[in-house]
Amino acid sequence: MTFTKRLQRTALAASLTIAGAATASAQIYKGETAGVGDPVHTVFVSFANQAGKAGVNVQVNAGQTLTKSMLKGAKGEISFFSSVPTLANLMAGKKAMYSKIDEAPELAKNLRAILGFKAGAYHPVTLAGSGIEKWEDLKGKTIFTGPPAGSASRTSEALIKIITGYEAGKDYKAVRLSWGEGYAALADGKINMMVRPAEIGSANIEQFGLSGEFRVLSIPDAARDSEAMQNLFGLPGRGMMEFDGGVYKGQLTSGNITALGFFQFIGTHKDMEEEVVYEATKAFWENLSEVQATAFFLKGITKETAFTSINVPLHAGAMRYYKEAGFDIPEDLR
Repeated sequence: MTFTKRLQRTALAASLTIAGAATASAQIYKGETAGVGDPVHTVFVSFANQAGKAGVNVQVNAGQTLTKSMLKGAKGEISFFSSVPTLANLMAGKKAMYSKIDEAPELAKNLRAILGFKAGAYHPVTLAGSGIEKWEDLKGKTIFTGPPAGSASRTSEALIKIITGYEAGKDYKAVRLSWGEGYAALADGKINMMVRPAEIGSANIEQFGLSGEFRVLSIPDAARDSEAMQNLFGLPGRGMMEFDGGVYKGQLTSGNITALGFFQFIGTHKDMEEEVVYEATKAFWENLSEVQATAFFLKGITKETAFTSINVPLHAGAMRYYKEAGFDIPEDLR
């Protein structure tokens, strides 16, 4: 072989190597989360933005039903997803929305976590003049409890039943719509109350106080201390939360509001490349100050809350970062 031919072959090999590296770095990873304005969406987009700085390009598909996203994630059809702790248990037990999916328990074993966070609280919102000032006033009313296929509607209806004894479809009309339709229906007076999981200080909730007055119902002390409510608080991804009603302009319930808190985590599947998850996790935590500046409630994401309500094992890539960074990792997540 002549020197010229050898040089040509070397150049060709080098160009193929560079092209291959460029293709790898340009890989797009699919991610799914809730709708815009949802705290879960805010955290997921912050995660995707920071991951992008480390060369992990996440294509965010928002407005998704998280029950379905988790299933797609467990199957490896998407790389990252917003995840609900209660849904992981339902999938593992082949219950509720997963009851007809024979492979659900086996698929649940594929779920892996990256980071957990306190998302917000369930806000039972009713406009002034609706005739609802206390929980007992819900009798005979029309209430938006959540989307048709999600877990929020089940939780909202359970919350109402524990406090009042009222059953959906019997004592009040439960309406299940998309989140956006729920907001519009309340604003247009087509429903009497909306139960909406949202971050504390949510702009979506605040909007009802910009042109009028509204009320967020607080869980009564007697109901809060009941065994049934304590059981609801104790479910994975749930807990009691208190916040100052004055955080919202035009909000009529004075003092502290007791609410059902909800917690979530960002998930992936066990076969995701370790290096990819490691780099994405590292980028998120190393740029935490930038993340926290995105929204007020994100200041609650700290090193101490990284594993909040996570009930599936950590992904190997996330685990590697947390070990290196000195996080206190719970044994059951290893």
